[in-house]
Amino acid sequence: MATKTFKLNTGADIPALGLGTWQGEPTLVKDAVVAALKAGYRLIDTAYCYGNEEHVGAGLKEAFDQGIVKREDVFVVTKLWATYTSRAEVGLEKSLKNLGLDYVDLFLVHWPLLMNPEGNDDRFPKLPNGERDLIRDYSHIQIWKNMEKLVEPGKTKAIGVSNYSKRYLEELLPHATIVPAVNQIENHPQLPQQEIVDFCKEKGIHIMAYSPFGSTGSPVTSAEPVVKIAEKHGVKPTTVLLSYHLYRGSTVLPKSTNPDRVEANAKLIELDAEDQKLLNDYSEGLVKEGKVQRYVYPPFGVDFGFPDKS
Repeated sequence: MATKTFKLNTGADIPALGLGTWQGEPTLVKDAVVAALKAGYRLIDTAYCYGNEEHVGAGLKEAFDQGIVKREDVFVVTKLWATYTSRAEVGLEKSLKNLGLDYVDLFLVHWPLLMNPEGNDDRFPKLPNGERDLIRDYSHIQIWKNMEKLVEPGKTKAIGVSNYSKRYLEELLPHATIVPAVNQIENHPQLPQQEIVDFCKEKGIHIMAYSPFGSTGSPVTSAEPVVKIAEKHGVKPTTVLLSYHLYRGSTVLPKSTNPDRVEANAKLIELDAEDQKLLNDYSEGLVKEGKVQRYVYPPFGVDFGFPDKS
C-alpha cells in the first residue's frame, strides 16, 4: 500500500503515503527520513516553519548516498512560510538551500496570509501586545500570483495551497492562471471537511491530509468506530485512520520520529464498504451535532472561512 499513487492535475504521480515532519525533534528527523525511505515511503513533507528542513535534507542525502533511493524517486514537499508570502522566490530559495536540493516536487502556501516580513522575528513576528504581526491588507490572491511565478524556472515541479477553506478557494480560482495541484488540510473522521474535499475533487485539486490521528496524543485513535474496525481487522487504530484516506483518494501524512512506528505506519489495509459506512456515518453525525474537532488552528486572529471557526 505504501507504493500506491494518485495523479495530480500536472500529470505527475503523488504517493498515497508520506512522512510528516511537523513537531519532529530536529535531531531525530534525519534518521526518521532514512527509516521511512527504507520502509517504502516515497514522499517526505516538511516546511520552512518547522525549522527542520536541514535535517530532512541530511536524511535525504544519506538515503541517496547509501543507494536506498534516487532523487527522482522521492516526492519532496515543503511550504512557503507566512513571513515570505510577499517574497515567494526568496522563500523557495531558502528552503532549497536548507534541503540541499535543486528543486522540490511540490511547494505549498503554508497559510494564506502575510506576516510582517520586516518584523521582530523571522518566523513569528509579534506586536508589542503579544499578537502576531500581520499585514492584513495583503490578499491571499496576490500570494498565489507570487507562487505562479515559481513554476517556469523549474525549482518546484508543482505549486499548491495548504489550510485553504472552500470559501478561500472560491475566491482564488477565478484569478488563478495555474490551478493549485494540492490542498493540504487537517483531515480525519472527527474533521472530515467534506465540503472542501468534494470541492477540490470537482476542481482537480488533490487532498493531502495532515494530523490524521488528531495531532498530539492521537485523540482520534480512541473514537468508537475506529476501535471497532481495528478490532475487526486485527490491526491498530492508527492503521484504520491512515487507511481511511486511501478510499477517500487522498494522500496521508503520518508523523513520527520513531523508526518502528514509521515502519508500522506504512502497513495500510483496504477498508471494506461496511467500514467506510461506519466512519462516514460517524463523521456525518459529528457535523450534524456541531461537534467536529479541529486540533490545529494557530492564533493568527484571521477568519480563514472554515465553517467550524467562522
